Amino acid sequence: MSDVAVLVVDDNPDHRELTRLALCECCDPARVATAADGADALDYLFGQGAHAGRDPRKQPRLAIIDMELSQMGGLEVLKAIRAHPATQALPVVMVCTSSEKAELDSCYAAGANSVVRKSLDYEELRRKMRRVYEFWVTVNEANRNSRV
Repeated sequence: MSDVAVLVVDDNPDHRELTRLALCECCDPARVATAADGADALDYLFGQGAHAGRDPRKQPRLAIIDMELSQMGGLEVLKAIRAHPATQALPVVMVCTSSEKAELDSCYAAGANSVVRKSLDYEELRRKMRRVYEFWVTVNEANRNSRV
């Protein structure tokens, strides 16, 4: 998958699959990759572990990361992305269940480009993911320094 547009990171298989399905309505399903946890996401992005051989110079246009990942939390993943030269310019949308100011502030302080509240209603999720995709992948100009 060298032409991945979006990487979805969520440890809840149902949420991950529903988000993937919503995004697949916007683009070719082959352009949506998923990771079941933060470690797998970082392996994918850095081309290591199970994703050894993937060219880390070719990054997705967007990462959508659940804030409430187990083991390695979403903020830890975001901080690791921002700390690595190959991924520091990657747009990241954090997904959280809360609208608490402190939680939102922590996402932005760690380097999130956007925060979206998680939706349990599939129709609302579809609308949100379409808007996220349309802005970050089709409207927003990619940071050319971060792409091959």
